[in-house]
Amino acid sequence: MIQAVRSHWPRAALLVALAVLTGCGRAAPPPTTPYPGRPSRYEAPLVGALIDQRVTDQTRAAVSREGASYGQCLAQLSASRVTFSPVPNRTNSAVCGLKEGGVLGPDMGTVARMAPGDVEMTCQTALALSIWRRQVLEPAAREILGSDVVQIDHFGAYACRNVNNGGVSNRVSAHAQAAAFDFSGVRLRDGRRITVLADWNGDGPGGAAGGRFMRRIRDDACRIFGTTLSPDYNAVHRDHLHLEATNTQFCR
Repeated sequence: MIQAVRSHWPRAALLVALAVLTGCGRAAPPPTTPYPGRPSRYEAPLVGALIDQRVTDQTRAAVSREGASYGQCLAQLSASRVTFSPVPNRTNSAVCGLKEGGVLGPDMGTVARMAPGDVEMTCQTALALSIWRRQVLEPAAREILGSDVVQIDHFGAYACRNVNNGGVSNRVSAHAQAAAFDFSGVRLRDGRRITVLADWNGDGPGGAAGGRFMRRIRDDACRIFGTTLSPDYNAVHRDHLHLEATNTQFCR
């Protein structure tokens, strides 16, 4: 009997080894990359993620630095619970398309939602916009208007066109690469709607407070975005703030 058991030892050891190699003991294969050249995992244990930090004079440079790396940009968004779904790079024309972008969905760290929702833009634009809404837009509404923002109204991000909607300029707009966002106003929990068009000069539904609110969020946007354009710039921007997440520096 003892001899019989001993005779099976070599075969049993072989079976165990095969089980380890082919079964549960095998190391998991590396995750597949959904799009060539793009990271498939972008969650990172970031401490003090950029979106959760107060805006300073160094924020714009930090956005440019973190946004320059697609993987790091995605990690920043993920660490702050901002929903952002990567999409493949695409070229729509010689000057229009989207690179290192995705669809910006709900920010799970706040109640305010975009209208329309699920906006396609570059990751760097999503990063800058998420900082602005959390650290500027929403706190300013509570402080100046006395109510929470529940909806952020906008005119979108991607548009294959020149600046000023193709007016007298032949220069390609940042919208052609989905690197700019046009903000039009907010809806508050108390039911008021505050818009750039009606409230910029302080004579709309928000009164003088509405004008102060608009200028506050414009001025602080200049510390986050490379280019910020308002009704003070020209008539084309009378109804929106143009927020451009590029490595430029212009504010008006």
